[in-house]
Amino acid sequence: MPPFNTNQPWLQHYDANVPQHLDYPHIPLYRLLDDAAERTPTTRCATFFGKGYSYRSLKDASDHFAAALQGQGVTKGDRVALLLPNSPQFIIAYYGILKAGAVIVPLNPLYTERELTFHLSDSGAETVVTIPMFLEKVAGLLPQTTVKRVIYARLADFLPFPMGLASGLKERGEIKAGKAAPLVNLTDLLKQPLPAGWQAEPVDPDDMAVLIYSGGTTGVAKGIMLSHYALVANAHQLQAWVNLDAEGRMLAVLPLFHGLGMSVTMNAVFLAGAETVLMPRFQAKAVLEAVQKFKPTFFIGVPTMFVAFSNVPDVDKYDLRSVKGIFVGAAPLTKGIKDEFEQRSGARLIEGYGLTESVTGIMANPFHGQHKLGSIGLPFPDVDCKIVSLDGTTDLPPGETGEIVLRSPTLMLGYFNRPDDTAETIKDGWLFTGDIGHMDEDGYFYITDRKKELIIVGGFNVFPREIDELIALHPKVMEGICVGIPDERKGERIKVFIVLKEGETATTDEFKAYFREHLVAYKVPSEVEFRSELPKSMIGKILRRQLREEEVDK
Repeated sequence: MPPFNTNQPWLQHYDANVPQHLDYPHIPLYRLLDDAAERTPTTRCATFFGKGYSYRSLKDASDHFAAALQGQGVTKGDRVALLLPNSPQFIIAYYGILKAGAVIVPLNPLYTERELTFHLSDSGAETVVTIPMFLEKVAGLLPQTTVKRVIYARLADFLPFPMGLASGLKERGEIKAGKAAPLVNLTDLLKQPLPAGWQAEPVDPDDMAVLIYSGGTTGVAKGIMLSHYALVANAHQLQAWVNLDAEGRMLAVLPLFHGLGMSVTMNAVFLAGAETVLMPRFQAKAVLEAVQKFKPTFFIGVPTMFVAFSNVPDVDKYDLRSVKGIFVGAAPLTKGIKDEFEQRSGARLIEGYGLTESVTGIMANPFHGQHKLGSIGLPFPDVDCKIVSLDGTTDLPPGETGEIVLRSPTLMLGYFNRPDDTAETIKDGWLFTGDIGHMDEDGYFYITDRKKELIIVGGFNVFPREIDELIALHPKVMEGICVGIPDERKGERIKVFIVLKEGETATTDEFKAYFREHLVAYKVPSEVEFRSELPKSMIGKILRRQLREEEVDK
């Protein structure tokens, strides 16, 4: 990356303790955990339902898991899929995979079999780590994938009390012999002694560490290759932005399989030698109770979470004053939501922006300094941003609208097995984000539209093409399309417009059931409208934007 331009307007608005430039060590990602364990071995690294785990204990467990993976046949460069909720097992498996020299493929455990089949097949993952609840789903798709082995982790093995007392965490799923791949208990693997002289597999920090899936310019899910170095660099940027230190405590409620959860609530925390409080799922009341009990200083969230908090009965009885700052992203943050929670907690909601192609967050409003309503903030140290014309030929001055492009030490290696898509996205070292916006005179950036037709529901990306294709597969459908429409609670919700084949009849409930069968919950359309025809362009393309505008104008 070229030397950073120190004349950028946003640098003068950094908080006083945030450096304009950082030094990023050229090390494997797992060193963030190992180095913290060496500095303060007995310091609490993670808390799970009140049970604490020291840095040394999780570092040692990740060593044992790495050696066990190698003993199972996992070799350097192999992909290992994680289908785990936030838990100590996620941390152990994440860093253990890296120490084995393999590549992490973090996946949403709630994906349907159809979705998992694509991600496992596209990544070429041969190993899956999951919990008993999802074993039958995984077993059902093994014949259609490259998976050779399945490791299951019982959450109960890391709880301080019987599983039945953990609300919403009942472990279901049968473990049967004779499946298409051997089943191995993670806890049994951790009990195996380390081979004499064992050391982590040597890796080049510029090699791929994580293969994470997101949407591309066409809306088709693509594997994004992130290097050890890029992930380490992003952890340093995030840690520096809020000056997170060893006294900090991060509430990890956003999923660790999500890029933001992974980087903010795990990698940056371990870099600082701080503590992460793990919550396997979001339940508004449970999060408020956890804040009151464990007193975190930071957490990350999406706007829908704060709406949910305000709807909890007697919300004002919870003591939230320990929280100093909250990174907020994935959807626009309204003034009402920001003001209400800041007044209730005393914390600052720090709106920011990022994308998986640059690991995750790469700009945010200052922790202590000026927040501008509607702005996604200032670029992090060593992140260079500009606005270019939509044809990509001209750099635009402050106030003019165009595409946001950036370069950073955190840029992806590229899209997995998609060199043409990579070349379209990264040009001369600049990442073309597909997001349309502008920069003001102070260097604060704003997003006004999306060049991509991505729909963001409660902070999760939904690719319209996936739903459009599912609509087309329905035997009663002549044509149909989905759109994202504004939603006060979720940011956006999904509505589908359908034209039935002549002579066919159907109900909205029938189609909602169809979508629930084939899609993870946040992708399921909330509304279905039947029409006799859909608006089309001169060449016969259904006008998605026109349908969306009709809904916005209602």
